[in-house]
Amino acid sequence: MPKEVQLDERVIIFGGGVAGLSAAQELGERGFKVTIYEKRELAGGKARSFTVPGSGTGGRKDLPAEHGFRFFPRFYRHVPDTMKRIPFEGNKHGVFGNLLQLTRMDAPRLNAPSFVMSGRFPRTPADLILTLQDVFVDLYTELGLTREEVAYFGERLWQVLTSCEARRADELERLSWWGFLGASTRSEGYRKFLVQGLSKFLVAADARVTNAKVEGDIVIQLLLGLAEPGVSLDRVLNAPTQDAWIDPWRDYLTRQLRVEFNYSVSLRRLHCDDSGRISGASMVGAGGGEHTVVGDYYLAALPLEVMAKLLSQDIEHAPAGQVEYRNLLSADPSLLGVVELGKAVGWMNGLQFYLRKDIGIVFGHELYLDSKWALTSISQQQTWPHTRLTGYGDGQVRDILSVVISDWETPGKFVRKPAKECSREEIRHEVWEQLKESLLVDGKPLLSDSDLHSWYLDPDIKDAPGPDPGVRYKSAEPLFVALDNTWHLRPDAYTRIPNFFLAADYVRTYTQLATMEAANEAARRAVNAILQAAGSRASLCRVWPLHEPEILWLWRWQDRRRYRKGLPWKQELPRLVRVLQRLILIVYRVRRFVRGA
Repeated sequence: MPKEVQLDERVIIFGGGVAGLSAAQELGERGFKVTIYEKRELAGGKARSFTVPGSGTGGRKDLPAEHGFRFFPRFYRHVPDTMKRIPFEGNKHGVFGNLLQLTRMDAPRLNAPSFVMSGRFPRTPADLILTLQDVFVDLYTELGLTREEVAYFGERLWQVLTSCEARRADELERLSWWGFLGASTRSEGYRKFLVQGLSKFLVAADARVTNAKVEGDIVIQLLLGLAEPGVSLDRVLNAPTQDAWIDPWRDYLTRQLRVEFNYSVSLRRLHCDDSGRISGASMVGAGGGEHTVVGDYYLAALPLEVMAKLLSQDIEHAPAGQVEYRNLLSADPSLLGVVELGKAVGWMNGLQFYLRKDIGIVFGHELYLDSKWALTSISQQQTWPHTRLTGYGDGQVRDILSVVISDWETPGKFVRKPAKECSREEIRHEVWEQLKESLLVDGKPLLSDSDLHSWYLDPDIKDAPGPDPGVRYKSAEPLFVALDNTWHLRPDAYTRIPNFFLAADYVRTYTQLATMEAANEAARRAVNAILQAAGSRASLCRVWPLHEPEILWLWRWQDRRRYRKGLPWKQELPRLVRVLQRLILIVYRVRRFVRGA
């Protein structure tokens, strides 16, 4: 833990999600006085879980529910480091000890056998057999891919792996993932599984518009998690998120680090003085009353759409003709990029099915490849070993099928409308019918209507107040989508305003993608900037780049030389360099062997 330094500086954090909580922890551990303002009645943001109001009877708790798709892939480094410092009774590694490693991934399909994959580097004969079957049999016979398509996909990934960082940031940033992978000229199976699959199911993004650099980097990280021994690619919490992580986190912040929380309070406007510094913030409580709060440093850990709206209001309220009007944009014009970036969001919201039986499909997530609405799910009871669901609700629930809807724009198969135009009951019906068709055991449906006890749609799906009859809902917490050629719009964690900082998943980070990991990394970058501004001698927060295989450094070195000369990427190395590469490979393998011994 960083050494605490006694300070008088007060940091005000707007937003109690992963970014805000992460920043509060880093600052609190370094002796800053921290106050968090959160518009909701509980902390956690998109990572939180909640309960179904009024569902508990006979002294039992209300049924638990999750906001959306949540997993902790192997490449995460910032979030696990933070979790290890959050105490949890009985776990010497803190709440990090509540992570459960999953062993399988399942891709159920309509009227066809599921495509089951290993979720880790083979540890058992069963893992090895499944991996070999995936690579040499199922890609062709089950998914309908051709050898040319698999080879082409592999070549594209090889280009990402062996391109220097400058080329990726320049060339791949300006390409869509769809275009980079040549999806338009290849089979439906190629587009569905290799191109759209990871984009749509994991981050609610359309591969046609997401940029190839972000997608390529993250896909490589996921595949490396499968290709190397160690931790499973897919990890989840072993209990509802609030119980296993968020509540212990809040307790640690308040009881040990003396962080102050203010709930049901929203930021209305930030005020700049004549020197270009933030002088105060106008806050609005649940009752509508407005008041001003003042601190030494201000950190906006707000979602993209909220920050964009805040900046847009600055534009609207600027007095005509007053060039020196003091607001955020006049103090830092580069923040205007956030307003444009605010249009790049998608929906990713949860739907819980409470079941009368324990179904335990596979020990991992399900990705429904044929789903019109890009569904994913996980059967919760098997991942919550210490949670007795009979102690919730009316005592009849044995399992929860936690489903996430990532596509709200495409018409469904049964209701033939996009989810955003359906009634809540129609959404329930479409998803349930798709699950029944896809989840088969020996050709027979795993689910029946009699298994369904009740259901609950994410409360973030709210009725749209606008006049457009075609827009039935709005999502209170949409997800940032990294479109092609938008890196220049993304801000750094520090701004030109000396006491104003940003921490959110749209901020420039190594992680890049809208994830808990990016939010945590952005928080660390913001805290480091605050430490510098305060002249603090406390240690800086550690920030990790994405993992780059050491063995490929010669390829990246060659590509960096070619890029500087204006030459394109080249797949093969020169002969002399290939010989050197073989020698390095031998040394690398010997070192791995010695370490293993």
